[in-house]
Amino acid sequence: MNERVFVGIDVSKDGLDVAVLPRGETWHCTNSPDGIAALAERLRTLKPIGIVMEATGKYELAAASALAAAQLPVAVVNPRQVRDFAKATGQLAKTDRIDALTLARFAEAVKPVARPLPDAAARELSDLIARRSQIVGMLIAEKNRLSRASGLVGKNIRSHIAWLEKQLAKLDKELEDSLHSNRVWLETVTLLRSVPGVGKTTAITLLAELPELGRLSRREIAALAGVAPFCRDSGTLRGTRKVWGGRSQVRRALYMATLVASQHNDVICSFYQRLLGHGKKKKQALTACMRKLLVTLNAILRDRQPWRYSEPQHA
Repeated sequence: MNERVFVGIDVSKDGLDVAVLPRGETWHCTNSPDGIAALAERLRTLKPIGIVMEATGKYELAAASALAAAQLPVAVVNPRQVRDFAKATGQLAKTDRIDALTLARFAEAVKPVARPLPDAAARELSDLIARRSQIVGMLIAEKNRLSRASGLVGKNIRSHIAWLEKQLAKLDKELEDSLHSNRVWLETVTLLRSVPGVGKTTAITLLAELPELGRLSRREIAALAGVAPFCRDSGTLRGTRKVWGGRSQVRRALYMATLVASQHNDVICSFYQRLLGHGKKKKQALTACMRKLLVTLNAILRDRQPWRYSEPQHA
């Protein structure tokens, strides 16, 4: 009988700590091209059922991409899931070796789905979107400071604002060039923007941060984005359904698009007003509209057909 092997890899900037279950074997290698190549070769001989590593803010990308290219079943998971799993199993101590073993146990118990990893071009697009968000945040902060500044400080802030606006324009140009260099991306963004309320920034953010859009069911895509309601019921207690988790950048982009759509998209607008009429709070109604908008966009990319809406006929 073949041994069912599960692997956990704890990632740091310079190193990879590896644990293998059920053997309990552990080892360390460098997070470098040579170290990753040796790791892939060693794991190929083990034929693992699942390999898990945490999303660490880019340090895992090189190893995850190399293992996926070697046809190994690697899943990059949310660190919070692993922390909750460790607490639930009573694992409170923390070292790189222990973390790797925890990840291997997580792989064995949860068996997360190995999803396709973004290629280099998609990662660069994601980085551009993230940088644009940072610059927009800095612009807002500087403009808020300017309202309370005077004299030399005000002059300095205005100079910084001018520089940030130039950087923002440069990033927007780079995003535009990236889109026009990829026919599929350009077609996808055009389809998404056919929905009233969805602007270019929202469409590019969804393209970069939610590549599963159009490939999953409505429930799966809502849960992945963090707009699916989860029940909080126990015994006779009935709690309010809440959304949580998911991808924060996607939720922010959806929220801004939904605010616009609730005013200018007839379908979302009527849905929003209907929910308010049924006693829903504005935040609950907007969240439901976010989910409806996302499901609509999912269907549009699934069918590769633009938005179509005709006014209802009244007798």
